[in-house]
Amino acid sequence: MQKDPTGWSVEFFKGNEEALPVRDWMLGLPEEVRGKLIARIQLLKDHGPSLDFPYTSQIEGRLRELRLRLGKTRYRVLYFFDDRRTCILLNGFAKNTEAVPPPEIRLALHRMVAHESRGHGSKQGQSGKQEPRGSGREKR
Repeated sequence: MQKDPTGWSVEFFKGNEEALPVRDWMLGLPEEVRGKLIARIQLLKDHGPSLDFPYTSQIEGRLRELRLRLGKTRYRVLYFFDDRRTCILLNGFAKNTEAVPPPEIRLALHRMVAHESRGHGSKQGQSGKQEPRGSGREKR
């Protein structure tokens, strides 16, 4: 697995009143689990969308899951990459089955739409108009 030399950013989805649900979920996990999830998130920063199974897998469209298994418990963080080369961590949960529960997918998709509706998911400026590449106004 080769590291992407340009690098990628990772951000927590911001909910209402600046809540960070994935960060808050991670803070409630045992230290060992949290440390291993942070290492997986670093892999996302290093490799971007080229990071593949067994670390990640596709759920639906652009929605993917970051995967971690410790014992019988499977920890998942659902995420997507927006147009700013940024990975947005949408939803975190633990599960004991193979399938991702549909309510967790629905929540992540809802947060993806919310993120993009705020203009965070594209290279659009404050006016809502598409900014040309190289204008200096796009976020990296």
